[in-house]
Amino acid sequence: MSKIESAAAMAAGASAPPVVWAGAVLVVVALLLAVASPVLRHRAPNVWWPLCGYPAAVLRFYWSWRRLADLQGLSVPRRPATALLGNVVLQGRALRPVKPRAGMPRWQRGGMTVRVRLHAGQTPEVYAAACGSMAHAWRMFAVRAVSDTRGTVWLVANAWDPLTMPAEPFRGSVGLLTAVVGVWEDGGRWLVNLRRVPHWLIVGATQSGKSTLLASLVAQWARQPVAMVGIDLKGGMELSLFGPRLTALATSRVEAVDLLDLLVEITMGRMALCRSAGVRSVWELPDKQQPVPVILLVDEVAELYLTATSADKAEVSRVATALLRLGQLGAALGVHLVIAGQRFGSDLGPSATSLRAQLAGRVCFRVTDKGTAEMTLGDLDAGAVETVQAIPVSMPGVAVAHGAPDGGWMRARSYRVTPEHAREISARFAHLTPAVGQLYAGGAA
Repeated sequence: MSKIESAAAMAAGASAPPVVWAGAVLVVVALLLAVASPVLRHRAPNVWWPLCGYPAAVLRFYWSWRRLADLQGLSVPRRPATALLGNVVLQGRALRPVKPRAGMPRWQRGGMTVRVRLHAGQTPEVYAAACGSMAHAWRMFAVRAVSDTRGTVWLVANAWDPLTMPAEPFRGSVGLLTAVVGVWEDGGRWLVNLRRVPHWLIVGATQSGKSTLLASLVAQWARQPVAMVGIDLKGGMELSLFGPRLTALATSRVEAVDLLDLLVEITMGRMALCRSAGVRSVWELPDKQQPVPVILLVDEVAELYLTATSADKAEVSRVATALLRLGQLGAALGVHLVIAGQRFGSDLGPSATSLRAQLAGRVCFRVTDKGTAEMTLGDLDAGAVETVQAIPVSMPGVAVAHGAPDGGWMRARSYRVTPEHAREISARFAHLTPAVGQLYAGGAA
C-alpha cells in the first residue's frame, strides 16, 4: 500500500467515529423523545408540540395529502371525466387527478398552518367541508380553512382544544376601538371591534369570567385615544379600579341619570355637527374634526332597572330612555355601550328587552338561571342557550359569544387579565383621559 493510500485510509478511519457518534446520539434522542412524548404532552404541551407533535404532524400531512385530496374531491383531473365516442357520451373516473399544491406546513404555537393554492373554479368552502377529515388524518384537534387572498386558502390546524389551555393576554395593537380578548374554540383570535359591532351585552355569574373580560377590555382601550365613562351601582367597587382612565363614573342611579343625560346631549351635538357637514357619521368627518370616541361601561345593569317607589320608576324611565337613545344613535356618532351584569332577564321589563335589540354583540358566560341565557342569546339561536348551560364551573372564562368570524355564535375563552393589571394600565395611561368638555362636538362644552 502506498503512502497516499495509507493516509487516505487513516483519514477515513479518523472521520468515521464522529459520524457514528452523531448517528448514535440522534437515535438516543429520538428514543428519549418517544418515551417522554406522552408525559410532555400532558404536563408541558407547549414543549411537546415543537419537539414531538409538529414533526409527526408534518409527516402525516405529506403522507396523507394526496389520498385526502382525492377522497374529499379537492383534486382536479387533467381531462374531463366524460368523452364522446361517436354519438355516445361515456362517463368514467378520471385517471390520476392533480392534487392541490400545498406549501410546507409552518409551525405556530399549539398548531401549524398550510398554504394551499386553489385550482381554477375552486372555492374555500370545499376545503372548509373537508376540515374534519383533515383533523382525523393529521391527528389534530381541529382544522379550519381561512382565505385572505383570492386563489389561496390557509389550513389552520390546532393540536389541542384552545378552550382548555389558558392563553396569555394579547400584547399589541389591532386598531382603534378594537380589543383582542381571547380565543375562539377554533383557535382564531376573539376580537371585540366597536367599529364593526358598536354595542355589547356581557353577562355571567360570579367567578364566571365577566369581570376578567371587562378588565381585558379596559386594559386595551386604555392605551387608545378614547374616552371611557362608567356606571357602577355597587358603589363603584368594580369600575373605580380604573378611575384614572375614566372621564366620569356614576355610583348611584341619581348620578347615572345625570351622566346618561350628559351623554345624550353630547350625542345630539355630534349629530348636529354631522348634519352641518353633510355626512352620515363622525367617521366621515376630516380627521381633525372627528370627536373623541366614547365608551360607556355599565356594570350590574339590573340595578338600573330595579324599582321600589314611584320615584324609582321615574328614574328607571329616564335611564331606559337614555340608554335606548344611545343605542339607536351612538353607532354612527362614536358613542358605544358595553353593558354587563350577572342577570339580564325579561323581568326587568320591556325597556330592557328594547335595549337588548340594540346590543348586537352578545357574550354569555356561565349563568345561574336559564332566563338570563335565553334573554342574552335566545333571540339568536336556541342551541346557543343549551351550550351556555353546559359550561362547567371548572372552566372560568369560557363563554358563548355572538360575532364569530362566520357571523354566528361560537364558544370562546377570554384571556385572564386581572383587575389589578387593568388598574395598573389605567394609571399608566391616565394622561390620555379627556375632560368632559372634550367629548362635545368641537371639543368644548
